Amino acid sequence: MYVNEKKLPANRYFTSDSNFNTIYPERIRSLAVRHWTPLNVARRASFFLASENGARILDIGSGVGKFCLAGAYYSPGAHFYGVEQRKDLVTYAQAAANVLGLQNVSFIHGNFTQLDLRNYDHFYFYNSFYENLAGTDKIDERIVYSGELYNYYNRYLYKQLEQMPAATRLATFYSLEDEVPGDYHIVGSEMDNLLKFWIKI
Repeated sequence: MYVNEKKLPANRYFTSDSNFNTIYPERIRSLAVRHWTPLNVARRASFFLASENGARILDIGSGVGKFCLAGAYYSPGAHFYGVEQRKDLVTYAQAAANVLGLQNVSFIHGNFTQLDLRNYDHFYFYNSFYENLAGTDKIDERIVYSGELYNYYNRYLYKQLEQMPAATRLATFYSLEDEVPGDYHIVGSEMDNLLKFWIKI
């Protein structure tokens, strides 16, 4: 079962994190505190990223899709894309989008290194590479983790962001900022600097 059979009206899911998380089964719900973006973060980040009508916003390492789903709800003029390498999490995300009736959200099963980031305008990053570091909480043990992968992914994303045009926006949450090129400048921060807003100059 990919979504909870006890359905709320779509808008009720967005009244609190506890309500939203009920859309997922218990195993997925139990990961929410450490791995899924809180609604207040998604709302603030989506407002910043959806700076123009029709903006294409990519969540790198989208998990079960919570940021994209919330962003699509709060910023209906933009389209939110999530890329995730775990197929079952993509299935949870797609099932939740169907329950919520959101049309401006899409999920991609794959590694973000397989995408051309130039197909997107702005980016959200909730430190999805962090799992590769020793001693960190993992979503599961079904993929390979290593410090080498952490460094590779950060270098790859850094180079891709470096090639994006001026005015590209990036929102980071709990980031160590290894992936952020020097020409991205902080234009705002919230939640004791855990959530940062960047624009490429």
